[in-house]
Amino acid sequence: MAFEQVFKQIDDKLRVDEGCATALDYVEQSSWILFLKYLDDLDQTRAQASILTGATYTPIIGEEYRWSTWAMPKTNGEYDRQRALVGDDLIEFVNLKLFPYLAKFLETAQDGTVEKKIGVIFKEVKNKIVSGYNLREVLELVDSLRFQTSEEKHEMSALYESRLAQMGNAGRNGGEYYTPRPLIRTIIKVIDPKIGESFYDGACGSAGFPCEAYNYMHEKVKTTEEERILQDNTFRGKEVKALAYIIAIMNMILHGIESPNIIKTNTLNENLADIQPRDQVDKIGANPPFGGKERDEVQQNFPIKTSETAYLFLQHFIKMLKAGGEAGIVIKNTFLSNTDNASVALRKKLLEDCNLHTVLDLPSGVFQGAGVKTVVLFFKKGAPTQKVWYYQLNLDRTLGKTNPLNENDLADFLKLQKDKQETENSWFLDVADLDENYDLSAKNPNKVEVVDERTPEEIMAVIEQLANERTALFNELKGLV
Repeated sequence: MAFEQVFKQIDDKLRVDEGCATALDYVEQSSWILFLKYLDDLDQTRAQASILTGATYTPIIGEEYRWSTWAMPKTNGEYDRQRALVGDDLIEFVNLKLFPYLAKFLETAQDGTVEKKIGVIFKEVKNKIVSGYNLREVLELVDSLRFQTSEEKHEMSALYESRLAQMGNAGRNGGEYYTPRPLIRTIIKVIDPKIGESFYDGACGSAGFPCEAYNYMHEKVKTTEEERILQDNTFRGKEVKALAYIIAIMNMILHGIESPNIIKTNTLNENLADIQPRDQVDKIGANPPFGGKERDEVQQNFPIKTSETAYLFLQHFIKMLKAGGEAGIVIKNTFLSNTDNASVALRKKLLEDCNLHTVLDLPSGVFQGAGVKTVVLFFKKGAPTQKVWYYQLNLDRTLGKTNPLNENDLADFLKLQKDKQETENSWFLDVADLDENYDLSAKNPNKVEVVDERTPEEIMAVIEQLANERTALFNELKGLV
């Protein structure tokens, strides 16, 4: 059965379960099941490798809690439906035995291991599937999926991404976790992470930025050592929400990163003064949450006090960059012009500590359900800004669920950004010309506004002519009928 068909059938089973009400639930519940199936495949792959080397291999999961024991028990190598838990027995095992067993890894496993991530996930996530019969059918569907070859993982990752896109369209809450992938890929191309450089997202959501950065960098891998560097020493992320955390882990695994270095934590609880040079990174790509309100004690971690979540994250990202490090950060366009003390102080800091070389001004509708206009700030740390190059993305259509942003929309930006050319849609701003508020508003001086110079009488005449033509056409059609 094709992977796509399997995913559709899984959603169909979850849709009729009393415990799953939204697209967010479908993704969350299928994710923890997919994760356990992945662990079983990983155990099998490692066990086979150990046989070849003569080493002793200890499975990650204990016998009673392995997929092949409780989810898909086998007799003579074949799935034995008669031995399989079902109904209330299955739900009782999952809720009262399996989840508590897996959650204990949080206390016993070493940091950075797959076991530790198992503990974090199953400490936070809860089984919402009420019917043990629905769960049994989902388990059988998931068991048909394979994670053992790069081709299988690639196909699975593409399907998982499509599910995340659907989740992003599921309303405001879903949009919190999903940044359009064409935009992420464009940001990654501009900051151009290279093998050997570290990549970070402190508000990683579903891990779209690390996943796309991995794809971008993996294409350039030439040796097994470079692959090891990508796997072990390149990507770091933080996420505070349990649902986003499990999705991020699963998404990175499907993209080919075996043990994702994602920490479940509130990034903003970290005092900026505690960030040391050893903590800093080469490249950052992020779409931090905006519109949130942080508590007073969280604000004390930052030199520029503000309750706006995105402004705190921007301070964090500036501090997290090494000298010479580069970032591409999505933020509300009001950041460029707000006149409150925090906004002005933060713009001043950004311009003085970094070279804000590019601002991409995006149209409304890029983020489904958010209802805000955004910009992308591209900056390099270590030298002050002299000039900012702006590009205003003007499209001849309205963006929406059925008409989302695509990579072709951003092709002209990428082409012009390399040399920062001036066009009808792009221009420079000299920082020396800024006022005391450091207003960085995207005001396009090259855009030619078309002014309708017709008199009211001329406009009314055109409207009357169109009305007459419509009436004549209607009468003609009526005659044909």
